[in-house]
Amino acid sequence: MAESSSSSPTEEIVRLIKRLSGYVAFKMSSLFSTTPIRNLDSRSIGAIAGLAIAVIFTWRAIRTQPGEPQRRRPKRRMQSDESSSSAPPPPPDVLDVVDHFFQTGNPTLGQIVRQRLSEGRKVTCRLLGVILEESSPEELQKQATVRSSVVEVLLEITKCCDLYLMERVLDDESEAKVLQALETAGVFTSGGLVKDKVLFCSTEIGRTSFVRQLEPDWHIDTNPEISTQLARFIKFQLQVSAAKPERTAPNVFTSQSIEQFFGCA
Repeated sequence: MAESSSSSPTEEIVRLIKRLSGYVAFKMSSLFSTTPIRNLDSRSIGAIAGLAIAVIFTWRAIRTQPGEPQRRRPKRRMQSDESSSSAPPPPPDVLDVVDHFFQTGNPTLGQIVRQRLSEGRKVTCRLLGVILEESSPEELQKQATVRSSVVEVLLEITKCCDLYLMERVLDDESEAKVLQALETAGVFTSGGLVKDKVLFCSTEIGRTSFVRQLEPDWHIDTNPEISTQLARFIKFQLQVSAAKPERTAPNVFTSQSIEQFFGCA
C-alpha cells in the first residue's frame, strides 16, 4: 500500500515536541541570562510557573492516544464504525499555549494588590498620613478627609484580606469625624470593611497593642519607631513616609504612599 503524502498524527506530535523543546530552551536561557535568580521578582517567578504548567498540560494532551474514546462517551459496539471513524486532528500548536504565558499585558489592580501582599490574609493600617489627608490627632479635631486616590486600593485590599484601620484620637468627636469621612468616601460600601473594624486608641502604645493582638500578615504605618518595634512580631510591614527612609529591617518595606506601593500613583 502506498504511503500517504500527508504527515501522520504521530509525526506531527514529534515535530511539535521538538519545537516546544527548542522554544522552552530559548525562553529559559534568555530569562536566566539577563536576570540573576536572586533578583527575580514575583512576576518573573509567576511566568516560570505558568510555563511549567503549560508544558505539563501540553504533555498530558500529547500522550492521549489518537482516536481514544473520551471518558464518558459510550463505547462503539460495531467494528465497522470503529474502522470507519477518522482519527481526530492533531493537538493545537503548543507554541500558542506557551506564548500565552509570555504575552505582555497590564495586570489589574486586584492582581497587583494580591501579588504585593504575598497572598496575605490580614492587614492592619493606620489612618493618619496613609488613608487620611490629616497627619496629626489635633487636625482630626477639626476635620477628617479621606484621600480620594487611596479608596480604590482600600477596596481591592478588602476583597482579598481582612482589613483593620486604626488611629490615635483625642476625643469622641474625632472618632465620629473619621467614621463619617470613611462612609462618605464609600469605604464601607463593598462589605469587606465595617465600622467595627475601625479601631481608636488614645496612645501610640495602644495602636501597637492593637496590631500585636490582631497578628496581621501586613501592617501599614508612618511611625518608624512602631515599625521597628513590630518588626520581630509581624511578617511584613509597609512604612509610609514622604522622605522614603531606608529600610530598617528586611521585612519592612518603604514607600511614599500606599498608592505608590501598589503601582497606581
